[in-house]
Amino acid sequence: MNIHEYQGKELLRRYGVPTPVGKVAFSVEEALIVAKQIYEDTECDKIAVKAQIHAGGRGKGGGVKIAGSLDDVKLYSESILGMNLITHQTGSEGKHVGKLLIEQGVYYDGPSDVKEFYVSILLDRKKGVNTIIYSPEGGMDIEEVAEKTPDKIFKEEVKPEGDLLPFQARRIASNLGLAGSAYKSMIQFVIKLYRAYRGSDASMIEINPVLKTSDDKVYAADAKIILDDNALVRQSELENYRDLSEEDEAESEATLHGLNFVKLDGNVGCMVNGAGLAMATMDMIKLSGGEPANFLDVGGGANAKTVEAGFRLILKDKNVKAILVNIFGGIVRCDRVAKGITEAYKAIGEINVPVIVRLQGTNAEEGAEIIKSSGLKVHSAITLNDAADIVKEVIK
Repeated sequence: MNIHEYQGKELLRRYGVPTPVGKVAFSVEEALIVAKQIYEDTECDKIAVKAQIHAGGRGKGGGVKIAGSLDDVKLYSESILGMNLITHQTGSEGKHVGKLLIEQGVYYDGPSDVKEFYVSILLDRKKGVNTIIYSPEGGMDIEEVAEKTPDKIFKEEVKPEGDLLPFQARRIASNLGLAGSAYKSMIQFVIKLYRAYRGSDASMIEINPVLKTSDDKVYAADAKIILDDNALVRQSELENYRDLSEEDEAESEATLHGLNFVKLDGNVGCMVNGAGLAMATMDMIKLSGGEPANFLDVGGGANAKTVEAGFRLILKDKNVKAILVNIFGGIVRCDRVAKGITEAYKAIGEINVPVIVRLQGTNAEEGAEIIKSSGLKVHSAITLNDAADIVKEVIK
């Protein structure tokens, strides 16, 4: 689950990770109130006005401005709020900006140089360890750094069952080229950042840049955090961070019905039970000359309501020219799915695209008989090859 920068920084502050003082604003008036309070509390001379959307590259798209006065805050808030922000991650359609992060400017003058670093934490699934990836080259695309100067990318592996050890934190600070008070600040920063990663059940935390100020303080100047959806059962308070307006409408609706759904760009909708079967079904659709329009796993508890919800989700896509239902009856019985299909037809009304149904496994014969006797215009298939041939035929 993606969360906004302002939410990510709220989360980091719970674990003592230093962040600039800031608060979300939903209007120009709120932005001015927040900015005035920041000026009074921090005595900073600049305020950052940041668009809050689930995408990177906001600055390059005009969604981040640095204000030198309250008049600037008003001007920039008016220009950014309500804009359609296009970045390399939003695609050409862009995203509507409905909220701002108004934040203390921490790029101030002082006795030494300001420096930007890159730090991220994620799971290395192959090795089964959490990995801290960091670089002295922050504030830019880490992919570009890795391609052009791979010697400037460092990794620190941490066993999932424990904290980041002090000697590892010291090694990170040393590899970043820090000394003195900045060195000590970075050690505490990465220790607390790792605790935030573990404590929030995040699947990724990326701070780009981590900022060393001119007076050797260390801040998370930006924050991109992805939370593990599967861990929300024990992180229920973090579920409030979900912003449905930033998610695909169909995928949000699928979550409400307990369905695993991902919208794709193809012309053949598919409904299956099991992620592995879903991948095989999508491969089969491609080999048949079609393109999968979605990934939809109804799971082992499929019933009439979930099947109906699945059909409705698929049919919302106007590009869908056929629907393939591919069910292997292991935990879920095929006759139960067949009843769900017939009831879904009755509830939805006429379905104007061809539907191919393949049922195999527990009570497959009973399921096939239910479909056959229903009188519905459904193409039945026994094997994957049969289903592939029918898909190829109906999409021509």
